Amino acid sequence: MQYRPLGHSGLTVAPVVLGGNVFGWSADETASFAVLDAATDAGLNAIDTADVYSRWAPGHTGGESESVIGRWLKARPGRRDTVVLITKVGSEMGRDPAGRPAIGLSARWIEQAVEGSLRRLGVEVIDHYFSHRPDDSTPHEETLSAYDRLIKAGKVRSIGASNFSAAQLRAALDTADREGLPRYSSIQPEFNLYDRASLEGPLLDLCRAEGLGVIPYYGLASGFLSGLYRDKAAIAGKTRAGKLESYMTPRGFAILDALDAVAARHGANPAQVALAWVAAQPGLTGPIASATTAAQVADLVAAAKLALSAEDLRDLASASA
Repeated sequence: MQYRPLGHSGLTVAPVVLGGNVFGWSADETASFAVLDAATDAGLNAIDTADVYSRWAPGHTGGESESVIGRWLKARPGRRDTVVLITKVGSEMGRDPAGRPAIGLSARWIEQAVEGSLRRLGVEVIDHYFSHRPDDSTPHEETLSAYDRLIKAGKVRSIGASNFSAAQLRAALDTADREGLPRYSSIQPEFNLYDRASLEGPLLDLCRAEGLGVIPYYGLASGFLSGLYRDKAAIAGKTRAGKLESYMTPRGFAILDALDAVAARHGANPAQVALAWVAAQPGLTGPIASATTAAQVADLVAAAKLALSAEDLRDLASASA
């Protein structure tokens, strides 16, 4: 496995980051443990989660994914030293113990939220802590000052920004430089062969210029780029049926055709090629992708090792333009 630097964080990660959004949700604890074992045994060393996972599920309050990862780490002595733990703060988590909104990037909430994440994960330090989404009501200086205190206290090693625009990221970096505060060293945007617009352009240009790591989510476009869902009958009853249907356009099917052709050249499958394409883009560290079975982990590992040719990249870019 070839590891890559995650921007200037000092961390190195595999070209595919294991997504933890499914843990404790569409993958129960037994399945989650199997996925985590298979992924880390194969060298996928980074695990991405968030405090809010999986608050959207009926009966869930958030923290389910972190808790599963924490129990897995406790059951696997020594594994903590080999993994990069990534989690996030800022999405809506209801109310804090004092009845105040548990959301956003205020110092008050970050300093509460990190304690919950550390407790659920069962660790003393979070390797990479993301601002999950921008909070225009809180000055960057307040947010970054809170992270500065957490880093100095040994509770967080490095920070990143998720879902920030180029302007928001630029402002945060400028604030950090002006005030002598920690810089975001990575960005986590939506990006895949179908959804390219939110990253390509000013945001990616800024990340490249500043040397930020880029670990996009939805690398398989909610599973559409796996090639398993090519008509409405195939998505009936699926958790993300509505999202999958939105990809069933002439452009979407042209992308699937290109994925099929490239996969055939390599003896691979469309999911492996789609993730390898993201990892091959200049300036990108690698995609985040989740798995609910050990068999699906094999696709993630194969994608991390798949080297696409210039012809492959050209054909895929043409189909997805």
